[in-house]
Amino acid sequence: MDKLEPSRRQPPARLAGTGKSRQFGRGREVASSPVNMLVLAIDTALEACAAAVLDTNTGAVTRESLPMVRGHAEALMPLVARVMREAELDFDDIDRIAVTVGPGSFTGLRVGVSAARGFALATGKPAVGLTTLAAYAAPHIAANDAGPLLSVIDARNDQVYMQLFGPGGRTIMHPRIATVRDAVRAASAGPARIVGTGADLIAAAWSPSDPPPPLVDAARAPAIEWVAHLGAAATQTQALPKPLYLRAPDAQPQDAARLPRR
Repeated sequence: MDKLEPSRRQPPARLAGTGKSRQFGRGREVASSPVNMLVLAIDTALEACAAAVLDTNTGAVTRESLPMVRGHAEALMPLVARVMREAELDFDDIDRIAVTVGPGSFTGLRVGVSAARGFALATGKPAVGLTTLAAYAAPHIAANDAGPLLSVIDARNDQVYMQLFGPGGRTIMHPRIATVRDAVRAASAGPARIVGTGADLIAAAWSPSDPPPPLVDAARAPAIEWVAHLGAAATQTQALPKPLYLRAPDAQPQDAARLPRR
């Protein structure tokens, strides 16, 4: 558990835009966040269980992040309780809930989305969904928005989930699933900075004849404080967040494996 000092870096508003499916991080402009807002952010989509409270008035963030591949369901509620206690807040004090909706682990992201929906329904406060791809991109674009950036998550089987951002955080390629080869081709034109769990895959497939990517950051989960910042900047909608799936789950219903009776 730690508290971050107020930061003047803010994510470009377009990073928290909405798309047709009402998921955030799709590249449309959004309104700036109110002067005073307390945002509870949750992330269980990838290899961490994390929560944070952001005070937009002061910029202060109280956060905790636990690295994990499994066990998010058991860890999340106690973690949120610790963060809220450290921030000296009750749930009634929270103005908005932000949660990563994917792409990510089918099981993990549902834990966070279900919790955010439950908090929203219990408190009557709005909840917004943000893509993990936008959350990965946010701190890098806030630090330097002059060049392209590829946000990429390992989807296994020589595939990745990807989103390509241009100058100012403008979306060039919307979230999609692609082969590693196609992602390399998209990133090498810049060349782009590469962030996310699939960054090493892209770097390994990079042609030695092309200029190397200026940054390769293979963090196993996005920084939770940036989920909170994007949640504060996002346009509020009436719809509750829902998981963002870019492909069907690998597991199939048991009936699909049964042999027909003779």
